Amino acid sequence: MADMEKFRSETRAWLAANCPPEMRKPVANENDVFWGGRNTTFASEPQRLWFERMRDKGWTVPEWPKEYGGGGLDAEETKILRQEMAAISARLPLSSFGIWMLGPALLKYGTEAQKREHLPKIAAGLIRWCQGYSEPNAGSDLASLQTRADIDGDDYIINGQKIWTSMANFADWIFCLVRTDFSAKKHDGISFILFDMASKGVSTKPILLISGKSPFCETFFDNVRVPRSHVVGTVNRGWDVAKYLLQHERSMISGLGDRSGSRPLGQVAANSVGVDEHGLLDDPMLRGQIAAFDVDEAAMACASERAVDLAKAGQGHPAYSSALKYYGTELNKRRHELLMSAGGVDALEWESERSREGLAARSWLRTKANSIEGGTSEVMLGIVAKRILDLPGA
Repeated sequence: MADMEKFRSETRAWLAANCPPEMRKPVANENDVFWGGRNTTFASEPQRLWFERMRDKGWTVPEWPKEYGGGGLDAEETKILRQEMAAISARLPLSSFGIWMLGPALLKYGTEAQKREHLPKIAAGLIRWCQGYSEPNAGSDLASLQTRADIDGDDYIINGQKIWTSMANFADWIFCLVRTDFSAKKHDGISFILFDMASKGVSTKPILLISGKSPFCETFFDNVRVPRSHVVGTVNRGWDVAKYLLQHERSMISGLGDRSGSRPLGQVAANSVGVDEHGLLDDPMLRGQIAAFDVDEAAMACASERAVDLAKAGQGHPAYSSALKYYGTELNKRRHELLMSAGGVDALEWESERSREGLAARSWLRTKANSIEGGTSEVMLGIVAKRILDLPGA
C-alpha cells in the first residue's frame, strides 16, 4: 500500500509538471485528437509536447511491457495513472486503434517477431491502423465474410471488399479478416492478417454520413500481395483472434458513455437555458433529466472499473464487454440528446460560425452509428441474454 501511495504521489507530481494547461481542457474538435501515423501533424505545440512526454515515459501504453514501447506498469499502477489523469482532465496523448484493439491481440496471439515489429511503432504513434472486418454482405453475421486470400508461394493474394472501415483513408496499415479456406465451416477457414495500406491494389472510398462527415470508408482489395508471415495466430483460426479483439473494441466503444473529462451537462445547459434565483437550471424537467444522466454515468464508470478489477483477479467474463458496449452506447446517445435539448434552437444550426459548423447537431447525428459499430445493440443484448443471463431460448 505504501508503494502504491508513493507511486500515486510521484505520478500526480509528474502530470502536474508535464501536462500542458491546454491539454487539460475538453476536446473542441476533431483536430484536438492526436492519432499519429506516417503523415501525422500536430494541431498545436502543447499537443506535441504532451504526446512526446508521455511517449518517452512509455505512458501512451502504460500497461504494455517496456520492450514493446510501454511503461511496464502493473494493473494497479495503470489504474492509478488513469485516475490521476482524470483528476486533472488530462487528454489521452494518443488515440489509436492499434492501442485499443490490435495491440492486445498481438500481445496474446502474435509471434515475438510480430510484437517487436509492430507494438513499438503503435506505442510511438508512428503507424496508424484501421480494421478490416465488416463487408457488404457480412455485417452482424461477420463470419460470412468473403474476402479471400489465396496462397501464391510465400505470399497470399487478397481480393475482396470491406465496408464501414473507420478512417481507412488516413490509415497506414490494416488488420484484416480474410477467408483462407472456402471448404470449411464459416467460422473456420478465416485468418487474421496484417498489411500495408500503401500496397498495390488497395483503395478506399469515404462514405458520406447524415452528419455530413466521412469517418467510414469502403475499402477494396485487388490482387494485393501480402507475405504469409503476416498472419497473426494460426492460419484458419483467425476467428479466435477476431473474437478476442472484439472484446477490446467493445470496451473501447463503451468508453463513449464515460465523459468525465468533458464539460458537465449542467454547465452547458445553463449557458442557454439560464439559472433561477437559487442558481439552479431554469428548466426543472431538463434539470431532472440531466441529474438522472449524471447518476447513470457514475454507475457506468463504477461498472467499468469493476470490470478491470475482475479481469485483474482472473474473474472477468468474456461477454461483459458486450454489456458495457451496449450501455456505453446508450449513455452517449442520451448525452447528445440532452445537449441538443439544452442548446435549444441554437443547437440546430448547421454551418454558422456560432455553431462551430453545426458541432452539436452533427455530433448528435453521429451518435446514431454507435448502435451499429462494433456490433449492433441487438447483437450485444443477445450475447448478454445468452452468455451472462443464460436465458432459455437465447
